[in-house]
Amino acid sequence: MSGILVLVRHGQSEWNLKNLFTGWRDVDLTEQGHSEAISAGQKIKAKGLKFDIAFTSALQRAQKTCQHILDEVGQGTLKTVRDEALNERDYGELSGLNKDDARKKWGEEQVHIWRRSYATQPPGGESLRDTGARVWPYYMHTMQPHVLRGNTVLVAAHGNSLRALIMALEGISGDEIVKLELGTGVPIVYRLNSDSTVASKEVLG
Repeated sequence: MSGILVLVRHGQSEWNLKNLFTGWRDVDLTEQGHSEAISAGQKIKAKGLKFDIAFTSALQRAQKTCQHILDEVGQGTLKTVRDEALNERDYGELSGLNKDDARKKWGEEQVHIWRRSYATQPPGGESLRDTGARVWPYYMHTMQPHVLRGNTVLVAAHGNSLRALIMALEGISGDEIVKLELGTGVPIVYRLNSDSTVASKEVLG
């Protein structure tokens, strides 16, 4: 048995609430989002977990979620690494658009393909595969070594950057991963074997 990796999608953001494509736009959490992040920290504390290091994206909704969690487990000053490798998928020209308005402009089927296909990019943006292309090396070279040393690592990030990470952890195909829904503020606790494979997974819903 090696270390523990805890993944948490940020709490509800202002643009989640407004049904807008967010991507790399740096929007804040809603009041509910702050509550979800605090609740995540409480669930993690109830499991008796303490972290050795935390990783988050360059976007404030993930950073604030990370800080809430660390505050709740009594580790508010823990070393936290911020990197845009963990940012949400870049939605390009869709960013800032209401999802219903985007369907009117490009059609229901096309928007569905952009949102739910693995390799198709929206105009000027990234596919989930593109997102994985920056998440996977960052995990392998920067985060995974901590876990394999037996440390407990927190990652507070975004729906698609975490999907890409889960895809690598669990060996999920591109077709399967796009169907995976990650709740806001719901911790997923992985215990990894020394060869980096998953020993166990627990969702703290």
